Amino acid sequence: MLAVGIVGLPNVGKSTLFNALTRAGALAANYPFATIDKNIGVVPLKDERLLALQKVFAKGERLPPTVPTHVEFVDIAGLVKGAHKGEGLGNQFLAHIREVSAILHVVRAFQDPNVVHVAGRVDPVEDMETIHTELALADLATLERRLERLRKEARSNREMGPVLEVAEGLYAHLVQGQPARTFPPSEEARRFLKETPLLTAKPMIYVVNVGEEDLPDGAGNPWVKAVQKRAQAEGAEWVVVSARLEAELAELPEEEAEELLKSYGLFESGLNRLARVAYRTLGLITFFTAGEKEVRAWTVRGGTRAPEAAGKIHSDMERGFIRAEVIPWAKLVEAGGWARAKEKGWVRLEGKEYEVQDGDVIHILFNV
Repeated sequence: MLAVGIVGLPNVGKSTLFNALTRAGALAANYPFATIDKNIGVVPLKDERLLALQKVFAKGERLPPTVPTHVEFVDIAGLVKGAHKGEGLGNQFLAHIREVSAILHVVRAFQDPNVVHVAGRVDPVEDMETIHTELALADLATLERRLERLRKEARSNREMGPVLEVAEGLYAHLVQGQPARTFPPSEEARRFLKETPLLTAKPMIYVVNVGEEDLPDGAGNPWVKAVQKRAQAEGAEWVVVSARLEAELAELPEEEAEELLKSYGLFESGLNRLARVAYRTLGLITFFTAGEKEVRAWTVRGGTRAPEAAGKIHSDMERGFIRAEVIPWAKLVEAGGWARAKEKGWVRLEGKEYEVQDGDVIHILFNV
């Protein structure tokens, strides 16, 4: 399960966005630390490919059930300056961030006298810097402890030299204000970061929360431009949304929601765009299994080989993997089913080394 942690300073719109994502009714109140315990919501991802495949395997008016893939969103309480030292329940919040695969950092780019800002004024770039500093300081504390042990080990074991060199380079990188995710990649660095997971090594997505008057893209909002410039410098993704509008959309029937989106010059919700960006940021892809009983989406990382993908469906399939029948989803829809697709020669037989592609429909042949 992919877990994305929603972070930001208090009262930037985190819980409002979370409510829209999950309709879970997480507390969204106008004072710091309204969210103390983390709220978790599992959100199905809308995928038009599922619906197209569902029609292929319909029996008369009976449509097979569809099972979309999911994303787990974790609403983490607002961080403040000093969180790395435990300020504002910081230790608890940082522990929650360590558990997620990516960080979704909500920054406020709207004025509202009725919603207090923890710093007394709206400055999204300063907010970004505050969160970055707290995460970096927590990472530096982690690295200091690791460096102390590594230096002792390196005195008696020369093989630890390359590891120590990476750790010292990474420490210097963080001291210069750079996140671990921008540290020059190498095999040794990747190994070290796997053994010493750091908060600033996690992929970052910035969500620029604007007022409804700044939709569709916040082009006239100088705060949005400032956030985009900072995100580009970090090599991070960003998405412009109005959390308030997204929360309203989540409560409307589908047709009414579509009409409301169009009135703001939008063709899809910010949440759908956000889900796609999260997938891209983490290098995830979707493959499908399809038949008359069920049409289902599965999530794997890009580069996943067929047996491992089979294991997502059932461990027996990975253990007894023989080969996979594979066809792009659009070709299966065009053919109108497996039998016709095979007649046309569009179904390929792939072995254990095959890397699953986004949009593949796969039938696993196995024996245990």
